[in-house]
Amino acid sequence: MKPQAPSQRAPTFRVGCAGWSLPSRDAAGFGEGASALQRYATRFGLVEINSSFYRPHKPETYARWAQSVPEGFRFSVKMPQAISHEYGLKGAGPLLAPFMEGVEQLGDRLGALLLQLPPRLAYDGRTASAFFRALRRRTAVPVACEPRHDSWFTGRADAMMVKHDIARVAADPARCPQAATPGGARHWSYWRWHGHPRMYYSSYAEDELRGLAAKARQAAQQGPAWVILDNTAHGHAVPNALRLQALLAENADA
Repeated sequence: MKPQAPSQRAPTFRVGCAGWSLPSRDAAGFGEGASALQRYATRFGLVEINSSFYRPHKPETYARWAQSVPEGFRFSVKMPQAISHEYGLKGAGPLLAPFMEGVEQLGDRLGALLLQLPPRLAYDGRTASAFFRALRRRTAVPVACEPRHDSWFTGRADAMMVKHDIARVAADPARCPQAATPGGARHWSYWRWHGHPRMYYSSYAEDELRGLAAKARQAAQQGPAWVILDNTAHGHAVPNALRLQALLAENADA
């Protein structure tokens, strides 16, 4: 069966979840499909693959996922923890080849790469620049970086990311005030909302989602605005993402 096109109407905005699991209470609101991914793709046009952080996937797995979704669907793929946490970016260039050989099987469904850094990793401009140069030699795919050490939120670090065409993630909860706002390359924006007050578990209130929709609309004046809901532990990511998507669609219809 050919996957249905997602209901998301404004290509400027993409809203999705970290993973494509559908809570039983929300599953009835999705279309039919031979897999959870196909069903997920009937309502959303974006998903973040987080499992790639923990373990490699075979190239044929990525190819199968690409074939399961509509043409306009996009994957954001999290880079392996070996690169970010074990190597701390230093000398990690050789690890890119096996990772990229897999994700490139997504073809034009590959929308972005996500690099989440450990909280202990302080900014080192030489190390970061060397890694991003190696990455850019390998791919021109949009890259979003989520640093979690305060030293990354400076003008110097921001300029380095601009130089290498790297967007800085806007995160919630934010570890410092600047972390709540997109940075780096500003031709596109990427939010990752993890849930608060309890990360991964808490749901977002209506006023919080409306505030996020307003920020995404403002950012979209510069380029695409992508939002990932990562509060998946109690299944809140899907309803929160659906509500945010509806709020953005209301604005498009206005």
